[in-house]
Amino acid sequence: MHVVIMGCGRVGSTLAVDLEKSGHTVAVIDQNREAFRRLGANFNGRTVAGVGFDRDTLLEAGIEKADAFAAVSNGDNSNILAARVARETFGVKNVVARIYDPGRAEIYQRLGIPTVATVLWTTDQIMRRLTPDGTKSEWRDATGTILLVEVSLHKEWYGESILLIEKNTNARVAFITRLGEAVLPDEHTVLQEGDLVHLLVNEKQVAETEKMLAKSPAGA
Repeated sequence: MHVVIMGCGRVGSTLAVDLEKSGHTVAVIDQNREAFRRLGANFNGRTVAGVGFDRDTLLEAGIEKADAFAAVSNGDNSNILAARVARETFGVKNVVARIYDPGRAEIYQRLGIPTVATVLWTTDQIMRRLTPDGTKSEWRDATGTILLVEVSLHKEWYGESILLIEKNTNARVAFITRLGEAVLPDEHTVLQEGDLVHLLVNEKQVAETEKMLAKSPAGA
């Protein structure tokens, strides 16, 4: 597919190179021509100097045939504006914008613009490394409301049905990792010692869920 990327910083340049290595055609837009040096000598995609939400600039980057558009410049307003132009003016189906301000990310997500809230994601990743025990946040939606977390279980949960977790908490079991492989559980799945359990849970209920699973299911 053809992908247009606005912003040739560290994220944009890495994304462009990786996409090209995967066999896609890529066009990169940046206001600063010097930024294209980050792409390296082996990059064969198109580079366009200009503003990423300008119609002529986007046309030069091949937006009319683009299957995807990523706005990853260092400006929230520019990223959102460019993402909206790509989707609403040119009909690009797969659009994403990087947003630094979590409050804005929530607003734009509600408007139908998929966003990556950089600060929230970075905070989650740092927390996972600072607190290796207990609940580990693996993903959160742009509003910061729903989290995918890996949880620690009391040993007596093993041997019980996966449904018991959902019965005793407000969480949903997204999947488990068993012997290094991801498994989608069903109503017949029984927890085995060594399983890593990944839950979808509301942020406000993480602490309560963690507390519940740290106890024996008999006392839950």
